[in-house]
Amino acid sequence: MTVTAPVAPSRENRRARAAVGAMFLTNGALLANLLPRYPEIKGALGLENATYGLALAALPTGAIVAGLAAGVLMRRFGSGVVAAVGTLLAGLGMLVAGTASTVVVFAVALFVVGAIDAVVDVAQNAHGLRVQRRYGRSIINSFHALWSVGAVLGGGMAAGAIALGLPLGVHLAVSVALFSVVALVALRFTLPGRDDEVAAAAEGTAEEATPDRVGPAVTPRTWFVLGALVVIAMAGAVVEDAGNSWATLYLSSSLGAPAAVAATGFIALVGAQFVGRLVGDRLVDRFGQRAVARTGGLIAAAGMGLALAFPTVPGTIAGFAAAGFGVATLVPAAMHEADELPGLRHGTGLTVVSWLMRLGFLLSPPIVGLVADSAGLRAGLLVVPLVGVLVALLAGVLGGRRPRAS
Repeated sequence: MTVTAPVAPSRENRRARAAVGAMFLTNGALLANLLPRYPEIKGALGLENATYGLALAALPTGAIVAGLAAGVLMRRFGSGVVAAVGTLLAGLGMLVAGTASTVVVFAVALFVVGAIDAVVDVAQNAHGLRVQRRYGRSIINSFHALWSVGAVLGGGMAAGAIALGLPLGVHLAVSVALFSVVALVALRFTLPGRDDEVAAAAEGTAEEATPDRVGPAVTPRTWFVLGALVVIAMAGAVVEDAGNSWATLYLSSSLGAPAAVAATGFIALVGAQFVGRLVGDRLVDRFGQRAVARTGGLIAAAGMGLALAFPTVPGTIAGFAAAGFGVATLVPAAMHEADELPGLRHGTGLTVVSWLMRLGFLLSPPIVGLVADSAGLRAGLLVVPLVGVLVALLAGVLGGRRPRAS
């Protein structure tokens, strides 16, 4: 694997890095302003758990439907423009979802938000990788850490709005306006030029790059490993969704926590996920991604398993934190390994994992909702320790410790 020597970043590159970081932070903060207020929307619309779970599934459904459109849009407008404008449109969709008067409007708005967010996610990652090439060293995890900072910020804003009794429409209008301005200002400092031109310049011509990236054939083991990587990424998505969709509801309805305290379950998960991403690169360098993922899966399984076995408000908040920390590096690890699978063209494995992992967000809400209606939400959340164990079993497909490049 070719290693690019690190170079001192120019002023333009530093500004571009800050711009991408701002976009990641904004992306995390916007949706996090809406998630802790889901129980309020559920109550206002009078939804049962199963109906509520099906409505929430509209968001990942939109992401799956529209995810592959990101490449077309980026080639036409550029990744920076797609990320910034998409942020504005997604924010407007969240405002509609938060003020919906019927479950149909709520679900349709979430579908649109999911579709736009999937495109924004690909675009901001693509632009982040452009900046990373200029730096000549890995910085992509720092962007994902900033997403977690944004999620904590947005969750904190929502908790504060709930504590102050701020109407949902007013709260969401303020947050959408604020973070849309941040995204549009950041657009001014993104890198110029088209993404495909930059990639071609960095990697050489197709004739030069193809022999290094494509083997004589794709073996059955390659497909097995790719499938296992999809499952690992989906496991990370399932745990994230548990915090997004059910943490606040479980703490408030099942454990009787006040609304402002119940919102901290989601905040604890994304906050611990941020810490895991912040230290993730160092841990991977020292122990290897395989060991980090296996240990993380066991931490998520043990933490959330104990929280469900001995339900208390503090213990459950700690359990969601353990789950967030445990899965912090799963999605980046699965994407990285998929992109280096032998026999596949550059980007193919990454695209497959990025697209199919969203099935975790799609399938998790209705499954948890159905189990919750029949056996209680506590039973439904057993999905978190179960996927933690699954990650520990499948972590062998990930890379071990690698020697550092000189």
